[in-house]
Amino acid sequence: MPDLLDHARSVRVGEELPVAALESYLIAHIAGSRGPLTVRQFPSGHSNLTYLLKLNDREIILRRPPFGSKVKTAHDMGREYRVLSKLHAAYREAPHTLLYCEDESVLGAPFYLMDPIRGIILRKDPPADMLFTAGMARQLSESFIDNLARLHALDYRAIGLGELGKPQGYLERQVRGWIERYHGSRTHDLPQIERISSWLVGHLPKSGEAALIHNDYKYDNMVLESTDVTKIIGVLDWEMCTIGDPLSDLGTALA
Repeated sequence: MPDLLDHARSVRVGEELPVAALESYLIAHIAGSRGPLTVRQFPSGHSNLTYLLKLNDREIILRRPPFGSKVKTAHDMGREYRVLSKLHAAYREAPHTLLYCEDESVLGAPFYLMDPIRGIILRKDPPADMLFTAGMARQLSESFIDNLARLHALDYRAIGLGELGKPQGYLERQVRGWIERYHGSRTHDLPQIERISSWLVGHLPKSGEAALIHNDYKYDNMVLESTDVTKIIGVLDWEMCTIGDPLSDLGTALA
């Protein structure tokens, strides 16, 4: 059988971790652990970075912000850790967290650890040896939507995420933010953008009941079962998760 699992690779130049300091920290904070520590990196993702740690015979995933980032609110490791820590029990596809470290003397930035989810990830170029029929594609597409609907149906207050976002006025804030960011980085005068901006402001739909939304729900943030690629066993990259309009989450996924 071909190996279709998603594998870590060598760490990208400039994104290396201080292995000795990290090994000492892990041994001190994870009961029963011992070295040596080896570090590899998953190839996708240039926002928050994802590493595979092998501490003797145990595998652990580490997430940290990108190097050199000054926008701390966009890479809030503590927030992402808190979301997953509460979410996993109610939504098993969310990773199981192990530890959060805000001591920047270890890596130079906060980070958190979680258990790996082993499976297949459909990136831009799917595995060459993967057999994928039209029927399987349809079944996976249905799983994709069913899984998103199940996330939106969660009682986010009951699982402790009621303070995660501000659902009132969510769509208005999104549209205003898109327009402000465009003007803040504009390099050309594009009359059609002004027309689109006016149309968006004038055609805001009325929001329904708020839900927990992922905000980056796409196939390369899914982990698929290695023996059944129509089954989603993991959903990754929760950094933009919030409480908002579930239809906006669906729209982002379709886009």
